[in-house]
Amino acid sequence: MMKKHSHRLTVLLFLSFSGYMSLYLGYTLPSMCSTLFSYDTMVVTTHLFSSSLLFDSTSVSFSAVVTFISANVFMFARYYMSGDIFYYRFVWLLFSFVISMNILILAGSLFVLLLGWDGLGVSSFALIMYYESKESLAASFLTLLINRLGDLIIMGSMVVFIFIGFSVLVSYPPVDLFLIFLLLSCAALTKSAQYPFCAWLPAAMAAPTPVSALVHSSTLVTAGVYIIIRASTSNPLPMEVGSMLLFFGSVTSFIGGLCAVYENDLKKLIALSTLSQLGVMMFSLGLGAYNLALLHLFTHAMFKALLFLVAGCILLLSYGVQDIRLLGALTKNSPLLLVFLNISGFCLMGLPFLSAFFSKHLILTAMWSYYVNIFSLLLMLFSTLLSSVYMIRLLKCLNWGPVATPLVAAPYYSPLFYTPMCFLFIGSCFLGWVLSAMDLHYSDSFFVPAWLDGVLYSVMLTGMGGGLLLSKLPARSLAVSMFYMAPVWCNINLLSYHLLAIVKALDYGWLEPMSYKAHLLNFLPSTIFNIVWPKTIMSFFPPIAFLGGVLVLCYYSLK
Repeated sequence: MMKKHSHRLTVLLFLSFSGYMSLYLGYTLPSMCSTLFSYDTMVVTTHLFSSSLLFDSTSVSFSAVVTFISANVFMFARYYMSGDIFYYRFVWLLFSFVISMNILILAGSLFVLLLGWDGLGVSSFALIMYYESKESLAASFLTLLINRLGDLIIMGSMVVFIFIGFSVLVSYPPVDLFLIFLLLSCAALTKSAQYPFCAWLPAAMAAPTPVSALVHSSTLVTAGVYIIIRASTSNPLPMEVGSMLLFFGSVTSFIGGLCAVYENDLKKLIALSTLSQLGVMMFSLGLGAYNLALLHLFTHAMFKALLFLVAGCILLLSYGVQDIRLLGALTKNSPLLLVFLNISGFCLMGLPFLSAFFSKHLILTAMWSYYVNIFSLLLMLFSTLLSSVYMIRLLKCLNWGPVATPLVAAPYYSPLFYTPMCFLFIGSCFLGWVLSAMDLHYSDSFFVPAWLDGVLYSVMLTGMGGGLLLSKLPARSLAVSMFYMAPVWCNINLLSYHLLAIVKALDYGWLEPMSYKAHLLNFLPSTIFNIVWPKTIMSFFPPIAFLGGVLVLCYYSLK
C-alpha cells in the first residue's frame, strides 16, 4: 500500500530554483558581474586561508538546473519509494547529496570546493549502498575507491595553491598554471568517470532509480566537468592539458557508446550513454569551447533525468525486470511514457530542433574548426554513430519489440506522478534554444564547408539505420567488461598485493623510527651477555672484532 509523504523538500527545492533563476535573470545575466563572498578563516605566516562563495552567471545557472532537477526527482521519489520503510532516511541522504553539490558549485575557494567534493563522495557512497546487498556494497566501495583518488589529487593541488600564496579559484596568478590545471584535470577525470576511471559509473546503477536520475544527470558525474569550467573562467587551459582532455574525452565517448550497443540491462545502458555524453563534454573542454560544454551539460541534465524517470516507470510496470529483451512493446499501454521515452532518446542522439542539438551539434561542428588530431576526430565520429545505434535499438525493443511481459494495462497513478516528467520534457525540448537565445555566450558561430556539416547528419542517419538492423546482438565479454576495466578495478586489491606487501615491510622496517630503538635495546644486552659469558668458543669473536675496529679507528684519528 502506498504511503503518503509530504512534499516539503520538493517545495523547498522549487523555491530555491525560483530564487536562483531570479538572481540569474535579474542580476548576473544582464550585468555579467561576479560577486565573491569571502570569510578569512585563518592566516598561517604569509598565506591567507579563506572560505568563499562565488555568484556569477555560470554558478547561479548551474545551481538553478540542479535544484530544478532535484525537485522533480524528489517529487518522483515520493511515489517510487513510497513502500520503503526507510523512506525518510533515503530522502535526507538525497537532500544532503543535493546540498553538497550546491556547495561545490558555489565554491569560490579551494577549502569550500574540497568540502563539497568530499560531501558528494560520502553521500553518494551511502546512497549507492542503500539497498545493503552484496552488489550495492561492492559498487559503493568501487565508487568510493576511484573518487578517493580524485580527493588525493585535489589535496595535492591545495599544496600548489599554498606555495603560490593563493586559495581563491578565480583570478589566480599565472604561476605554475600548467601544474594547477593538470592536477584539476586529473581530479576531474576520476569524478566524471573518464577513461580509465569509468568502471564505477555502470556499477553505481545498484542505487535506487531516483538516485541514478540525480547522480547521472546533473550532480556527481558532472562535478569534474564543472571544476574545469570554473578554473577556465580566469585563465585558458594550457595546450598540453587541452590535448590530454581531447584524447581522454574521445576515448571515453567511444568506449561508452560501444559498450552500450552490446548492453541489455536498461539502467546500465542509460549509464553507458551518460559515459558517452561526458566524453563529449570533456572533448569540448579540450577544444576550448567551455560555454558549449556548459550548455551541453545543462541539456544533458534535462533529457537524462527524464530518461531515468521513464526507466523507473518501466521498472514499476515490469515488476523490476531490467532486461530490454524481456520488455517488448511495454509502452503501448502508456502513451505518455512512449512520448517521454522517444523525445529523451532523440535528444540524446542530437536530432535537430531539440534541446541537445544546440549543444552537441555545435561541439561536433567546432571539431572541424579547431586543431584536432585525426585519432580523436575519428573516435568522436564513431561515438556519434554508436549513440544513434544503441538508442534506436533501445527504442525498438521497448516500443516495437515482441510482447514478452504479462502486463495487460498500466496501473493508475496520480497526475503528480507524471508532473516531474512533464517538466523535464519541456526542458528537454526547449532549454537549448532558450539559453542560446538569452545568452550570446552559448551561440558560437563556425564557418565550415557544407559537406562537413552533411557528414555529421549522414553519420547520425547511418547510426539510426544500424540500430534498426542490430536490435539483437550477442553479449561480448570485451564490451560487457568495458574492455576489462571493470574486473581490473574490482580486483585492484589482488593486483596490488605485492606492492602492499612491500609498503608494509617498509612501514614496519626502515620507515619506522622506533624500530631502530627497539633493535638497539635488544642488541646491547645480548652483546654484553655474550662477552661476559660466551655460549660457544667463537661466540665472543664478533663483538671483540667490532670493539677492536673501533679502537683502531680512534687511534689513527687521534694520531
